[in-house]
Amino acid sequence: MVNPALALLIFGLLVLGLALFFWPRRGVAAHLIKLVRLTQRARIEDALKRLYDAEYLGRPCTVESLAGMLQLKRGPAMQLVARLEALGLVRSEDGGLTLSDVGRGEALRVLRSHRLWERYLADRTGVPAGEWHDEAEQREHLLTDDAVEHLDSAMGHPRYDPHGDPIPTATGELPPHFGVALSALAPGQSASVVHLEDEPREVYEQLVAMGLAPGAQVELLEARPERIRFAADGEEHVIEPVMAMNVTVVLPRRAEEGRGPFETLSALATGESATVIGIAPACQGPQRRRLLDLGLVPGTLVTAELRGALKDPVAYRVRGALIALRRKQAEWVRVDRKVAAGVS
Repeated sequence: MVNPALALLIFGLLVLGLALFFWPRRGVAAHLIKLVRLTQRARIEDALKRLYDAEYLGRPCTVESLAGMLQLKRGPAMQLVARLEALGLVRSEDGGLTLSDVGRGEALRVLRSHRLWERYLADRTGVPAGEWHDEAEQREHLLTDDAVEHLDSAMGHPRYDPHGDPIPTATGELPPHFGVALSALAPGQSASVVHLEDEPREVYEQLVAMGLAPGAQVELLEARPERIRFAADGEEHVIEPVMAMNVTVVLPRRAEEGRGPFETLSALATGESATVIGIAPACQGPQRRRLLDLGLVPGTLVTAELRGALKDPVAYRVRGALIALRRKQAEWVRVDRKVAAGVS
C-alpha cells in the first residue's frame, strides 16, 4: 500500500520541478530557449561578418567558402544560407553570396562591437594578445547597442583595433582596404606595418613575439621561395613566405604621420629633452596603460634628469613631476627631439 505522505511528497516535488523548469522568463526552459536563440543569432552574425570580410577584401564568397570559414559541413552551411536569405540578409547570385543592404548593416554592427572590444582588451586589460580575438568573438554577440556606444566613448573613439583593422563608425563607415603583404616588398625597401592577421592564432602569436604590430617599421632584407628575412624596428627575423602574407604594410608615402622614423626616450642623454609622439604598438595592456597614466601621451615634453648608478632606471621630468623608468620601458616611448627644440 502506497504511503499517502510519501505520494504527496513525490507529487509536490514533481510540481515544484515542473514549475522551476517552465517558469516564465526565469525557468530552466526559458534559459535553454534563450541559449538556443543566442547560439542561432551568433551563427547568423558570424556568417554576416565573414561575408562582409570577403566583400571588403574583394574576394568572392560561396556556400563552400563560407562553410570553410565557419567550420561547418556543407549541409548545415546551406541551411544557414537559406535562413539568411529568408531573413533578407543575403542574396545568392550566379553561385556566389552577396549581402543585402540590411545584411551589410548588421555585419558592420557586429564588426564594430568586435573590434571595439579587442581595442579595450589591448589597451585596458592584461589579456594576452593571442586571446583578444577569441574573447571578442564571445562578447560581440552580448553587447547591446548602448553598451557599444558607451565603450566607444570611453575609449576615445578609436579608429583601429589592435590588429590594424578599421573600426566601423556608428553610421557604418569604413576606409577602403589598402596595403600589400610584407613579401611583396623589394629587398632594401622599408615600410610601416598597418595590419596583422589574427588567424590562425599560432601564427599571430609568433608575429607578435617578433615585435610586429600596427605602426612597427620593417625593412625587407631578403626574399627567397623558402624564407623571408626582414628587420623590425632594428631587429632581424626570418619567417616563411606564407607567414609574411599575414603582415600588411604600406610604403612611407601611405604611412600615417608619426609612424617613423623615430627615436625612443632611452636615447636621451641627461639634460636632453624631447616630445612624445607615441607608445610603441608592441607595448599593450597594463604596461601601456601605466605609461599613459604617467603622462607620456603625444605632445608631452619630457626631460632626462637623473640616472641610476648603472644608468638604469632613469628619472624623467614629465609635466613638472619626476618619474623613474627602466630602459625597457623607455624604449617603448617614441619621441622627437626636433619638436622639443622648437618648444620655448
